[in-house]
Amino acid sequence: MNSDIDLHIHTAASDGTDQPLELIERIKNAHIHIFSITDHDTIQGVMQVKDQIPKDLTFIKGIEFSTITPIRQAHILGYDYDENNALFQAIIKEGNILRKNKLLQRLDYLKDTHHIIFNSYELNYLYSLNSVAKPHLASLIVKKGYASTISEAIEKYINGIPGETERIDAKAAIEAIKESGGIAIWAHPLGGENVKRLSEENFMKQFHYLLNAGIQGLEVYYSRYDDNEQKYLSDLALKYHLLISGGSDYHGQTKNIELGTLNKNHHFIDTENLSLLKLLKKRNKKLVK
Repeated sequence: MNSDIDLHIHTAASDGTDQPLELIERIKNAHIHIFSITDHDTIQGVMQVKDQIPKDLTFIKGIEFSTITPIRQAHILGYDYDENNALFQAIIKEGNILRKNKLLQRLDYLKDTHHIIFNSYELNYLYSLNSVAKPHLASLIVKKGYASTISEAIEKYINGIPGETERIDAKAAIEAIKESGGIAIWAHPLGGENVKRLSEENFMKQFHYLLNAGIQGLEVYYSRYDDNEQKYLSDLALKYHLLISGGSDYHGQTKNIELGTLNKNHHFIDTENLSLLKLLKKRNKKLVK
C-alpha cells in the first residue's frame, strides 16, 4: 500500500516525464495529499504549479541539488525556501552551467568512445532542456537501438563518463538552502537509483562530512529501501537529532516507481513518521494540513 505523502517527485522540468501541471492530476489520482516537486537543480516546475494547487492538496516547494563531497556525489534536497534569495539563485545558476558543460562532455565521450552521434534535431532537443540529465541521453540511445532500456543505456554508455565529479559543492548547496530559509535534507543516503552503495566506513565519512556542513535531515523513507535499511537511517537520524523525510523519487516513465512509494515493500508510511512535516507545520501552520 502506497502512502498519501510524497516529498521527492520529478517532472519534465528536469529528468521526469510528466509536465508539471499534468502531475497535479496524477497526484490526485494517486490519493497523495501532501507533496513536493524536487527537480534537479531547477525550480522551473515548482514555479509553474505553485499557484495552481487545488485546496485539498498541500504543496511544499522543493529542489534536489546534485552535489559532490570529498567522498563522492551527494544529492541534497531543499524544502520551503525563498526562491528569490540571491545565494539560492546563484547556486541554481551554477548547477545549470555545470549540467550544460557535462552534456557537452558526455556527447564528446559517446561520439569518440562508442561512435554514438546525435543528429541536429536530437541535439537541439538536448540543448533546449532546462536541466538535462542521464535519462534524456539514455532515451535517445534507446531510440537509436544501442540499448533496450534506459537503465541499460545509462549503465552501458553513460555511467563512468569523465566529468561526473563536476557538481555543485555540497557545503555550498546546503548553505544556499539554509540562507534562503529552507531546510536541507540528504536524499537517499544509502544510494539512489543505479548508484553503487558506499561501504559502511565511507558512508559514515560522508554522513559526518554532511553533518559538519550543516545538513538538517535524512530521507529515511525511500522507494528502494527495505524496513531494515529504513530503521538504520531512522536510528541514525534520532541519534544525531536530524529531521526525517520521505519520498518516492518518482520520475514518470523513466523509472518504475509509483507515486507515494516510500518503502521497497510498499508499506504505508504515516505522516507522523516524518518529523520534517512537524517542523514545517510549526513554521507555517497553513503549509501542512
